[in-house]
Amino acid sequence: MTERPKRIRRSELSTPGTSEKMITKAAASTADMVFLDLEDAVAPSAKVGARDTIVAGLNQLDWGDKIRAFRCNSVGTEWCHDDIVHVVSGAGANLDVIMVPKIKGPREVWFVDDLLTGLERQLGLEVGRIGIECLVEEVEAVQTIDEIARCSPRLEALTLGVGDLSASQGMRLRHIGVTDGDQALHYPGDMWHYARTRLIVACRAAGIDAIDGPYANFASPDGYEKSAATFSMLGGVGKWCIHPSQIEVANRVFAPTTEEIATAQGAIDAVTAAEAAGEGAANFGGMMIDAATTRLFQVTLDRARQCGLLDETKAAS
Repeated sequence: MTERPKRIRRSELSTPGTSEKMITKAAASTADMVFLDLEDAVAPSAKVGARDTIVAGLNQLDWGDKIRAFRCNSVGTEWCHDDIVHVVSGAGANLDVIMVPKIKGPREVWFVDDLLTGLERQLGLEVGRIGIECLVEEVEAVQTIDEIARCSPRLEALTLGVGDLSASQGMRLRHIGVTDGDQALHYPGDMWHYARTRLIVACRAAGIDAIDGPYANFASPDGYEKSAATFSMLGGVGKWCIHPSQIEVANRVFAPTTEEIATAQGAIDAVTAAEAAGEGAANFGGMMIDAATTRLFQVTLDRARQCGLLDETKAAS
């Protein structure tokens, strides 16, 4: 089994597996990852035929350095097994990640992992090269998320899908806009804060990526940016894009700014200089900072390196 790769997932562009035109545009986009969809974006009658469209797109288009992925149907459906067998058999050498929706626990991940291992051996592909990304959109997955995050060396990321999760949790979202007298009924705060934090903590502890799911109103770039920035502030590293217009926002929000990089490097340099002088803390911009504080700044430099904004030497200093 190969070592889990470190990939950049600031933007994950969802693309229907039925549309050659949209797949071609996705390959030419600036998204970090494109996943060709066989699940929600494809009608049941079109799922089987879409497999060939995905195989052709993976094999024939120039994807540059993007992560090439597809989303199969969920493990319990009649399509999942053949989705994976067909696409991997046809385009396994040009596939990086399989996205698995609606998991409930490690069992579904193990199924896909074992199936992939058998296919790779049969086809002469490198065993373990194709990664797995799972969608957390069932309450059972939230409940077992720590186990899921550590259950397979192929698992590279977990994505929070709040649309299906709201149904699984039995949330009464129809209250939006309904009034009780003069008082509108609104949840006081971010109703997804618990799920987002649980997912991010589990992913950080397991060394995998935490990704936020879609923001449906693609006509509102400000709303998308706010949603992405909130997830980034909590420690998430990327977000789905359901429209190409969202790619630029995600790539920008989930990467440090030039100012953030300069501040982080300056703070670490100040503490290094203080330690060399035999002092335990440094004055940096009117703040007292020490070795413990620099962990926050090192996160910024590590992220900048991963995004190609800082060379390896500076990020590791």
